[in-house]
Amino acid sequence: MEKDTIIILNKTFEEYAYEQDGIDYWLARELQTLLGYAEWRNFLNAIEKAKESCKTTGEDVSDHFVDINKMVKIGSGAEKLVDDIMLTRYACYLIAQNGDPKKEQIAFAQSYFAIQTRKQELLEERITLNERLQAREKLAITETELSKNIYERGVDNKGFANIRSKGDWALFGGYNTIAMKRKLGIAENRPLADFLPTITITAKQLATEITNFNVKKNDLKGEGNITNEHIKNNCDVRGLLGKSGIKPEALPPEEDIKKLERRVKTADKEIAKKKLIKKKE
Repeated sequence: MEKDTIIILNKTFEEYAYEQDGIDYWLARELQTLLGYAEWRNFLNAIEKAKESCKTTGEDVSDHFVDINKMVKIGSGAEKLVDDIMLTRYACYLIAQNGDPKKEQIAFAQSYFAIQTRKQELLEERITLNERLQAREKLAITETELSKNIYERGVDNKGFANIRSKGDWALFGGYNTIAMKRKLGIAENRPLADFLPTITITAKQLATEITNFNVKKNDLKGEGNITNEHIKNNCDVRGLLGKSGIKPEALPPEEDIKKLERRVKTADKEIAKKKLIKKKE
């Protein structure tokens, strides 16, 4: 395929994209033209095949293929109501995959929507990673603040570790920190929170924040009093999670957050490097 043709097709496909609530979509009757289908009924066959492909991937068809009606002009200022379909990027990808790759437009669309879909997946993955990293950093800050706070009230580092472990015992339904590490297959010298999902990290952070607040507010002193406070707060947070059917101890471990951190930093360097090269060009 000629470079000029690729540039033209890329511009055309992007110009026909719409956006609603942050989601890109295309209209089937316009995509029909872009993909070189002369007959609507033939294009509908391609759409039906795409819907079947969508089902086999476990996706909800109604999330990607939305039936709509619209008014179109038919001449002399008259209009008529016609059926149309809102198609997500993924739906367009599936339609293109079920088309004839010998047709130039479809060959382009197969690559175009595959790349665009992958970009979306990478963006969503990046956001998820950042949310988990941010939650972990917030927990570390809150725990450091609590550690300093209770140190002034007669609790040393060993006492802080005991308080945190008892808090985990309350949050994880009877599993203290060491027990949870064993349950999830985490090395004893690694922090438990580095392997927890975002929801659990956030739960731990909230309970710790409340403990910190009440220790200051009520001027709690001594390991025993602060431990009881921390247990209570973790029990309360566990109860809140339970209302949504979430049992923290039953959630599987996630990838080591240190690896995620390295991956994000590497990706940032690659992006910066590409931008620099592009700028020099």
